[in-house]
Amino acid sequence: MSNSVKARPRHPAPIAVPKRPMAIWLVIVGALVVALVVALLVAGRGSTKDPSNLAQVQAVNVTGTPLATFSDRDTAVGQPIPTVTGATFDASPVTIKNDGRAKVIFFVAHWCPHCQAEVPVITRWLASTNPPATVDLYAVSTAVSANQPNYPPSAWLARENWPIVTMADDNASSAARAFGLSGYPFFVVVKADGTVAVRASGELSVSQLDALVRAATSK
Repeated sequence: MSNSVKARPRHPAPIAVPKRPMAIWLVIVGALVVALVVALLVAGRGSTKDPSNLAQVQAVNVTGTPLATFSDRDTAVGQPIPTVTGATFDASPVTIKNDGRAKVIFFVAHWCPHCQAEVPVITRWLASTNPPATVDLYAVSTAVSANQPNYPPSAWLARENWPIVTMADDNASSAARAFGLSGYPFFVVVKADGTVAVRASGELSVSQLDALVRAATSK
């Protein structure tokens, strides 16, 4: 009998893998979270849509001569309005032009505190009175900025039960500039012949809103 001893197979010694301290993993995860938040914020700043996928700005086309910028001595009174073509928040077409009908046009900016105060006044006024059937009402949401308060304007006006067909102005506020806007809110009254009857800026009372409608139908 042999007294030899079989050699046991030798296995390579395990390689020690250094463990990363927990603090390092927390730093890595934190950095990834911060990067994700920054990316979302950057993407949101360039967005022109609200959660309902409504466009807050739309393309606007202006033909004809823009009105002079509004001032105390309003040189636009008696002048013909330009034709402004655009769309609502949901892309329904809107055209404001000389179509043989009197009209009142309301310009509002979502971040303007005076507009935020005036919109419910106009909404209640229209709920309690019936403007003449011969006068059309339009509104323009202008000066839109995702970085300003009360964004998006479509959601704001929906909360206020805003009843007026509203054009979404473009990024350059082309519709507002075409009507000579100088402050917010802004009002343009147009007679049936397509000329400006009166313009106004700032918060108006119910009696002043009534006066705008009367101006639209005056001879």
